[in-house]
Amino acid sequence: MAARRISSLLSRSPSLPPGSASLFLSLGRNSGLGRSAQRFSTAAVTEELITPPVQINHTQLLINGQFVDSASGKTFPTLDPRTGEVIAHVAEGEAEDINRAVSAARKAFDDGPWPKMTAYERSRILLRFADLVEKHNDELAALETWNNGKLYEQAAKTELPMLVRLFHYYAGWADKIHGLTVPADGPYHVQTLHEPIGVAGQIIPWNFPLLMFAWKVGPALACGNTIVLKTAEQTPLTALYAAKLLHEAGLPPGVLNVVSGYGPTAGAALASHMDVDKLAFTGSTNTGKIVLELAARSNLKPVTLELGGKSPFIICEDAGIDKAVELAHFALFFNQGQCCCAGSRTYVHERIYDEFLAKAKARAMRRLVGDPFKKGVEQGPQIDSEQFEKVLRYIRSGIESDATLECGGGRLGSKGFYIEPTVFSNVQDDMLIAKDEIFGPVQSILKFKDLDEVIRRANTTPYGLAAGVFTSNIDTANTLSRALRAGTVWVNCFDVFDAAIPFGGYKMSGIGREKGIYSLHNYLQVKAVVTSLNNPAWL
Repeated sequence: MAARRISSLLSRSPSLPPGSASLFLSLGRNSGLGRSAQRFSTAAVTEELITPPVQINHTQLLINGQFVDSASGKTFPTLDPRTGEVIAHVAEGEAEDINRAVSAARKAFDDGPWPKMTAYERSRILLRFADLVEKHNDELAALETWNNGKLYEQAAKTELPMLVRLFHYYAGWADKIHGLTVPADGPYHVQTLHEPIGVAGQIIPWNFPLLMFAWKVGPALACGNTIVLKTAEQTPLTALYAAKLLHEAGLPPGVLNVVSGYGPTAGAALASHMDVDKLAFTGSTNTGKIVLELAARSNLKPVTLELGGKSPFIICEDAGIDKAVELAHFALFFNQGQCCCAGSRTYVHERIYDEFLAKAKARAMRRLVGDPFKKGVEQGPQIDSEQFEKVLRYIRSGIESDATLECGGGRLGSKGFYIEPTVFSNVQDDMLIAKDEIFGPVQSILKFKDLDEVIRRANTTPYGLAAGVFTSNIDTANTLSRALRAGTVWVNCFDVFDAAIPFGGYKMSGIGREKGIYSLHNYLQVKAVVTSLNNPAWL
């Protein structure tokens, strides 16, 4: 197809940064398993890949301010999701390395300058780090895209600025953490102290490596704690780079230690360590249960968990169809669908269902999948072969359950982990694609009749991380936002994240909150100090 014709087909999405054009070329219809399924062009994923403009300089563990090999000397490969090829071998941390990291963090907390430093000095270090991230924005974004497969434009223009904003936010909190003076019934002076909890163990996921680094590390450091951070084995590279910049900003040795490795070895050792005072984990609900059990069986350390979701996105009959289609598309397909709060159950009122479905299918067909380093691409690869195969299994399950495959459903290209944007209609609540967290580009569109019905169905899930509501009626918005059992409800928007907005789930979507003032509570102990008063002038 001529370049002029391709250009004429580009449609711009208001929900995405400028330049994020959408284009999918249809090659005709193909019937499979008795259903009509639109097939996609593989041109976008077979073009020559862009060479990432960044060098990989840090592949060792970071312990006590130094990059070191693992105690065993073992390494593991980290891959480029665009090809499945190895881009680096990274030190494989295990229990002995976790012990070394915890010992460094404990010494830094008990004997080092960090918790004894003035809160203002701590805030200045966090601000200097934010400045360094801005200076190295492009390198960090390129490394994130190379290791994760997310869009470069998304990493460089959205996620890195969000990381900077988060550290500015927590730097501002550092010298505003204080206790209270409490009146008591008697001649006593009572004060509460908000003290750092100690050594914090943190385990971050692969879908947003740098943002999760910020969500965990920012509040813990602002409160004066020390940290042992375990990265996801799929995406270890950017946390090591960011930690190096934190040390350049003046962070004392031992305050932040980064261990790459696998969950059953390094992760389990951190969760069960007797000298870790607090644990924070983001990941799947099943793994969260294991982490919680390990923490309880060791020293009963407090745990915050940000886990899975199966978020409803409810489109009411008064919704503007075109805007609703675009927002529902963004809510599901953002970040290749690899988002814990993805709007993965799209509930549409029966009166507008057919029109919405036709337009949602057309929007998915226009979605450009390809090299995430290229401008205009809207969807990159899934993170790895395991996630790739998992998504395809769920697609097969949807077909076998008699949901209607409207488009997509297969692999794109012959290498890498690309999946066609997929849309199912006639989805029922008891189907696996409507119950399980797929974590991929699979939109399930369900039909509802009235508010009472959709509230009941939306809440019939073990999850409760987020929800979306699209309506022009304020009473409908208020009814739904209060009735939905979810930690975040977005009304006429989706995936709006701000440093001050708390994030976390109801039910099996987690324990506690990330971001905002609420996240500081995770990293503080409250101590009451009661002093007897001798003949006080007042009480």
